[in-house]
Amino acid sequence: MNTKLTTDVDYCAKLLQNGQNIAIPTETVYGLAAIITNEKALKHIFTLKQRPQNNPLIVHIHELAQLEALVTHIPEQAVRLAKAFWPGPLSMVFPKSKLVNQVISAGLETVAVRMPNHSLTLALIKAVGTPIAAPSANPFTRISPTQAQHVLTYFDQQIPAILDGGSCQVGLESTIVGFDQEQPIIYRKGGVSQEAIEAIIGQVQVAKSNSAIKSPGMHLKHYSPTTRLILTEDISAEIEEQRSHYQHIGVISFSSFNHDKAEVIKVLSQTASLAEAAQQLYQTLHDLDQLQLDVIITKALPSHGLGASINDRLQRAKFQ
Repeated sequence: MNTKLTTDVDYCAKLLQNGQNIAIPTETVYGLAAIITNEKALKHIFTLKQRPQNNPLIVHIHELAQLEALVTHIPEQAVRLAKAFWPGPLSMVFPKSKLVNQVISAGLETVAVRMPNHSLTLALIKAVGTPIAAPSANPFTRISPTQAQHVLTYFDQQIPAILDGGSCQVGLESTIVGFDQEQPIIYRKGGVSQEAIEAIIGQVQVAKSNSAIKSPGMHLKHYSPTTRLILTEDISAEIEEQRSHYQHIGVISFSSFNHDKAEVIKVLSQTASLAEAAQQLYQTLHDLDQLQLDVIITKALPSHGLGASINDRLQRAKFQ
């Protein structure tokens, strides 16, 4: 089975309706999709990704009427967040209805739902006629895909089609917000900043990194290149230390950086834009991971706005 890159929504809809898995574009990252009514296709997502069975999937919808069928309760804060950020890079966790297969919820009594901000995928969900479940289209713990080509590298000849929607505009997975007895809590930082959420509903909690898994995206090791990644407070000092062990050193810098002992330096944003840095992060990791470097060195970005989400990804991607 050769994997086809296509922009044909109807063709992809038919594949999903027939119980196939395909890759879909979103504004965050590419997803590996199945319709929510086909248990075999849902289980195959876990097989393809080598994903732990306790890691839930996110359900994607194209209109709010689909949400009402998936959940049994919608908190008032969730309504406000949906009005502010849907379609967009925000997932919310709700008590699930009987329509949601236990494979999707990984045995939990909740389901994570979002409305992606990508015209092709919204049209696809509408054409399919049912919501679709889709985690990121990468093997478990590997770098998330922000281009169709990334997905092809991972899953060529394992899925029939990739709906090619170009480069992902946000470049980080969705922020995931749940409601613990109506108290909003961020389970995963992502494409909507904590500050933006708090501007709509007031103060929110952030789940601790060692918390029990209550939503997708809570595993500690994730988003990782095969090349060793070191997260440091001083890139120049780290280069000097690593030079005694390694010859081929790559650097990821938020803004301009120079060092004559680094083999390659990738700058996430020449203008120090956190939004641009987020969009470029995974592409940069993919690029460096192809260069057969001994080590990649980087440091945390400013911890406000999307910088906090980027730092979360670097923390999970680093060598452990």
